[in-house]
Amino acid sequence: MRFILSFTFLLLSLSIFAFEPYNFTVKAKKGDGIFSILRKYQLLEHNCSKARFLELNNLEITDHLIVGKSYKLPIKIYQYNGTSIRTTIGIENFKQALRIKDFNELILSKNLRKTKFTDSNILWVPYHELHCVNEETGKEKKAEFVTAVTPSKSKKGLFKNVELFGDKHKIVEIKDNSLRGEVYYLVSGHGGPDPGAMCTKECSNSHCEDEYAYDIVLRLARYLISHGATAHVIIQDQNDGIRDEPELDCDKDERCYGAKLPLSQKRRLRQRAEAINNLYLKHKRQGAKKQVAIMIHIDSYTDKTKQQDAYFYHHKTSKSSKKIAVSLRNTFKKKYNIYQKNRGYKGFVKTRNLYMLNNTLPTSVYVELANIQNSFDRKRLVIPSNREALAKWMYEGLTDVQI
Repeated sequence: MRFILSFTFLLLSLSIFAFEPYNFTVKAKKGDGIFSILRKYQLLEHNCSKARFLELNNLEITDHLIVGKSYKLPIKIYQYNGTSIRTTIGIENFKQALRIKDFNELILSKNLRKTKFTDSNILWVPYHELHCVNEETGKEKKAEFVTAVTPSKSKKGLFKNVELFGDKHKIVEIKDNSLRGEVYYLVSGHGGPDPGAMCTKECSNSHCEDEYAYDIVLRLARYLISHGATAHVIIQDQNDGIRDEPELDCDKDERCYGAKLPLSQKRRLRQRAEAINNLYLKHKRQGAKKQVAIMIHIDSYTDKTKQQDAYFYHHKTSKSSKKIAVSLRNTFKKKYNIYQKNRGYKGFVKTRNLYMLNNTLPTSVYVELANIQNSFDRKRLVIPSNREALAKWMYEGLTDVQI
């Protein structure tokens, strides 16, 4: 009798253990990559699920999957209690439960699971539903990209709330829709473990290229969004919005598409190019009429006496890339003739064999804004109104050309 009771208890214990929620795993097949697997299981559109997949499998966004190896997906497997989704996983919101039901039915329709959850009593719950979305709306709590904005009406018209721009600048007035259907990918140079060019000897806080380039990128994004464009800020720092102080503190917490920046420079470049290309293909399917990527950098010369006006690189065989680079240069030259008469403008346009020009699908240009070692050039960066002017001029040069 004691043996029977012990055996029954053991079976009961094993049964309870077997149905503890666990992550669904999938074996990588030939041709599978991080993005293709996440897309197959309806997870690609959720930035936190992408980040969770990387975390579960100790991967970087640029890593390749190994054929035949099992990878954990950000999908929890629950034993359905036969009553309701809400009581099964301990939630109250009906709309949230309905989305989980729809997810299971969609997965079934794509032959990614064999039976209905009500027949097998196996319920699939995507990670983002329990950890990353608003229970009522299903939208992510914190957007990774500036295009995920919240429109609202006011007496003056349409506004957008872009948290990435910071408290003082997050409310963006939509002045017109002249750039509707156009998509821009804005990439500030370096970031994370690599601050880029630095001014250390004459600068009190070791001015870092990535901080000033990022501030200018945010300002440029603001101009583009205010005229109806879609603007993707590829490298982001959720703690640093548009800053109006002259000296910007250096930090290392920038991320790319929600993912940690690798230590390797080559992997960082591959990471941001892949992020741009995946977004490009999505917008192309949606009928985007113009897509442009601009990489913004700040140069550094050992000769601190050398002043360097902004200059522009384009892809060696792309006519549209050259057209935009020339338009940017011409805009800067025109502005210098207005605001600094008789000074002369020496910025140039050239081709250069750069990874980001060669490996991104949109029309791409590469900008160097100043010599960070030169005291006169630094005024272009440390004076907030100058950073605003640089962003405005680039906006005008980018949009004043047809490709």
